[in-house]
Amino acid sequence: MPSPLATLRRVPVLLPLPLAGAYHYAVPTDWPLPEPGTIVSVPLGPRMVTGVVWPDAVAAQVDDAKLRPIAERLEAPPIPASILSFVDWVARYTLSPPGSVLRMAISVPGALAPPPPIEVLRVGAPPGKLTPQRTRALAVLAEHGSMRRADLTTAADVSPAVIKGLIEAGAIEVVGYGEDQLPDPPRPDWQRPGPTLSADQSAAATALCSAIGHGFSATLLRGVTGSGKTEVYFEAIAACLAVGKRALVLLPEIALSAQWLDRFEARFGTAPQPWHSGLGPVERRAGWRRIARGRADVVVGARSALF
Repeated sequence: MPSPLATLRRVPVLLPLPLAGAYHYAVPTDWPLPEPGTIVSVPLGPRMVTGVVWPDAVAAQVDDAKLRPIAERLEAPPIPASILSFVDWVARYTLSPPGSVLRMAISVPGALAPPPPIEVLRVGAPPGKLTPQRTRALAVLAEHGSMRRADLTTAADVSPAVIKGLIEAGAIEVVGYGEDQLPDPPRPDWQRPGPTLSADQSAAATALCSAIGHGFSATLLRGVTGSGKTEVYFEAIAACLAVGKRALVLLPEIALSAQWLDRFEARFGTAPQPWHSGLGPVERRAGWRRIARGRADVVVGARSALF
C-alpha cells in the first residue's frame, strides 16, 4: 500500500512518452522531497511507468483528490542537472515532446533496477593438496585479488572442475557483489606519451587543447585520411583528463568503433567506455550505471551517447 499523502507535496514527473509535458504526482508523507533527476515509478492509467522528477516543469494542475502518489524511487543514479537541461534544450530545438527526448536518456530499463549480484572468487584457506593446475589457478587469482569464475578459468587455462574443486576445498571463496561494488576498469593514463606530431598536427592540437575549459566552441579539423587527425583528437582528450574533466567522443557509425577503441587503448593504456546499439544487455546496463555515476572518464559511441 502506498504511504498516506501529506497536505499534498507534489512534484512534476516527466515520463518518457510523447506527451505535452510533465504530470504532477504526490510525494508520500514518509519520503523526503525527491530532487530533480530522481528516477521514480508512477501510475499512469492502469499501468506503472518509469519517469524522472523534473525541475520547475509546467505540469497540468490536478485536484488534490485526484492526485496520485509516486509508487517507488528506483535505485538508480539520478539524472544529472546538465542532462535535464540538455533534454529540454533538444526538445525545444527540434520541436519534439520532451518525454520523447527523455526516452533516449533512460533507454536501458535494466539499468534502472538494482543490479543483480555477481559471483566473484577470492583466495581462501591454503588447500591440503595441490596439483599443477590448482597451483596455477591460485597463483592467477592471488595476482588479481578477485576474479569472476569464467575469467579465472580462461586466465589460468584450467577446466571448470579445477575451480569447483578448489571452492569445495575452501581454497577459493565465493563472494557476491553488486555490479556497482566491482572495481572500475583502469582509468585512462593521459600522461602516456603519444607519437611525435608534425608541425601542422601540433598546431591543430594546441588550438583544440587551448579551447578546453572556456565554454562552447566548434573547431573543424581538416585533413585527408591518414593525416593524423585521430592523434590530434587524442591530445585534446589527454588535455581534458589532465584538468579533471571527462570526454565524450562521437563516431559517425558503429563500424568505426573497434578500430578506434584499439587505437585509444594503445595510446592511453586502457579502453574507454563504449556506448552504441551493438552492446549486449549486460554491457549496456553496466555501462549506463558507470557513466551515470561519473565513473567513466571517456565515453565513445554513436549519437545516442549524447544522452
